[in-house]
Amino acid sequence: MKTQQLKNRWLIAASAVGIHISIGSVYAYSVMTNPVKDIFSVEGSVIKWSFKIAILLLGLSAAFLGRWVEKVGPKVSGITAGLFYGIGILGSGLAVQLQSLPLFYICYGVIGGIGLGLGYITPVSTLVKWFPDKRGLATGMAIMGFGFAALLFGPIMQGLFESVGVSNAFYILGIVYMLLIVSSSLYIKRPPKDYMLAGTTLDKGKIKADLANIDANASLKTTRFYYIWIMMFINIACGIAIISAASPMMQEKLNYTPMEAAAIVGLIGVFNGLGRILWSGLSDYLGRANTYIVFFVFQIVAFYFLPKITMEISFLVILFTVITMYGGGFATLPAFLGDLFGTKQLGAIHGMVLAAWGLAGVIGPSIYDMIKSSTGSLDATLGVFSGLFIVALIISILMKRSISRTHKKSHKRLKFA
Repeated sequence: MKTQQLKNRWLIAASAVGIHISIGSVYAYSVMTNPVKDIFSVEGSVIKWSFKIAILLLGLSAAFLGRWVEKVGPKVSGITAGLFYGIGILGSGLAVQLQSLPLFYICYGVIGGIGLGLGYITPVSTLVKWFPDKRGLATGMAIMGFGFAALLFGPIMQGLFESVGVSNAFYILGIVYMLLIVSSSLYIKRPPKDYMLAGTTLDKGKIKADLANIDANASLKTTRFYYIWIMMFINIACGIAIISAASPMMQEKLNYTPMEAAAIVGLIGVFNGLGRILWSGLSDYLGRANTYIVFFVFQIVAFYFLPKITMEISFLVILFTVITMYGGGFATLPAFLGDLFGTKQLGAIHGMVLAAWGLAGVIGPSIYDMIKSSTGSLDATLGVFSGLFIVALIISILMKRSISRTHKKSHKRLKFA
């Protein structure tokens, strides 16, 4: 196939952003908590269960439907994701109108959650194949959209709630999300087999060969799969824990008012998004394993000293840096998996690793709440997470050694071939 007949890979990346910025609106869930809880006459914690269910289903659907995504291709899976997520939001509007809390859980949590999982993994393996020279940058752009979505849709949601009412707002948002995801999916297509950029070859060193090119079942038989799974679980669990506790933590340590703390929480969304493009792009140059080692070394120190810092600027700089590494871990992951296992069934492998997200989203904040309530000490609480990062650092070093050994073996085979 001639180069000029190929689709524009940057437009494919833009389409991926369109999908992720739609499903990433789940991060603006806090905006709808108060309006929805008032309609159902329940506490906010009761309404938040639909968010927890959605994140859990994101991880589970990504894990169990990843092979199906690889089989049918990004267009079909993307359209399916748009239908599930859109119907989930539309159904949430119906649940509000009927004042049925179980229906709200089913529509937003289960149906919407399946759409989240499918939409998250759909463009990733395709982007890695289109950008063999800039894997980190390409996947970072898409997943950055997921991080920034709350900044875009949060104010839109609030405006709709106030102007047209809660149920009508869900109807409008459901249609918008469905159209945006489906229209974006229509352009996404896999590149031709053995696609290579014009003028580049593996031999020139511009594009490094993957360590392997194996399917999802084979990846489960490697120690590297479990290394990356544990690394992601710890990074996500600790990151979500500190995000969920950011507002009370700043009120306790910096004497912020609730309104001041809420403003900082908004900035956390900005740094979450920036970290996704920053660190994934840097990983193309630093190396993926080295990037995660930097994450864990910094966060060991950060989580240990953060509760001891009372100087405002130092506290915020460390907090925001941690948040960039939380987002950066997500964005660097697909490129890292491509390096480790190739692109044969990257979507399926990515989905299996994302099961760590579903579990970490529940376990991380639960550990934080349990230790904080039993000890009453922020030092002890974050000290536990600092210890978890020591475990993650050890595993990341083992990962780097494993990669180095594989490279040495492949070089020896080439030398004596």
